[in-house]
Amino acid sequence: MDLKNIVEDLIECFLTAGDLAISLREKGLIKKIKSDNTPVSNGDIQINKLITKEISKITPEIPIISEESLDNKDTSNLKNFWLIDPIDGTYDYINNLEEFTINAGLIMDNKPVAGLINAPAKKRMFYSFGKNNAYELKNGKELNLSDSIVKNKGKIKFISYSKPEIQKIYKDLSVDENIKMKSSLKFCVVAAGEYDGYVAEARAYEWDIAAGHAILNHAGGEITDFNGNEILYGKPDLKNTSLIVKSKTIL
Repeated sequence: MDLKNIVEDLIECFLTAGDLAISLREKGLIKKIKSDNTPVSNGDIQINKLITKEISKITPEIPIISEESLDNKDTSNLKNFWLIDPIDGTYDYINNLEEFTINAGLIMDNKPVAGLINAPAKKRMFYSFGKNNAYELKNGKELNLSDSIVKNKGKIKFISYSKPEIQKIYKDLSVDENIKMKSSLKFCVVAAGEYDGYVAEARAYEWDIAAGHAILNHAGGEITDFNGNEILYGKPDLKNTSLIVKSKTIL
C-alpha cells in the first residue's frame, strides 16, 4: 500500500471540504442535537459524505468508521480501517469560531499510519504518511514539520485544561504555561513545535485523535497514556484512553 499516494490523492478533497464547510456556514447552518446531547449540523453531514466518498474510491477495500455514520461501529476485531471526524470542534464551527477541523486517520494493525487534518478557518492543512513525512501545506508550499522543529530551551508550554489530575503531570514535565485549544488542531500545533505538548484524561473517541496521532508521530513526537502505554485503535467501544502528547521539542 502506497501511503504517500493515498494521502496526496486526498489533499485536494480535504481542501475542497474546507471550502464547503466555510461556504455552508456563511449561508447559515441547520443545527440539531444528537442523542448523546452533542451538536451536529448539515455541514458535518455534507463534509462526511464528501470525504467518505473520496476515501472509498481511493481505498475501496478498507472499512470506514466515522463519527457521523453508524457503519462499522459495531464491527469487532478491525485492524485496518479509516477513522473520520468530518467536523471536530462542532461548537466552534456553528458559532463562527476558528478552531474546528476536518479529519481522517488511517489505521493499520491498530496503529495510525497516515493522517489528514484541515483547519479551514485557520487556513492550515496538515498531513502525514510515515516517519519524517509530516507536512503543512502553506501558501501552496509543502513544509516538512520535522525540518522546522528545534529543541525547546525556554518555557515549556502545553495545551490543556488545568485539572487536578493533570497538574501532577505538568509538574513532572516541568510545564511552565498552559493554554486552552479546541479540536485536533492541538495535535497539529504540537506536531509543528509551536507548543510542547497536550494532556487529557480519558474522554472522547478514537476518531477525535487518530489523524492527529499520525501527524504528531511522523513529525517526531510521542503519544502515550498516563502510564506510558502505547495508544492503539479498534477498541470495542472506540473510546480514548488518557493521553500525554509530546512534541519533538522536548524529547
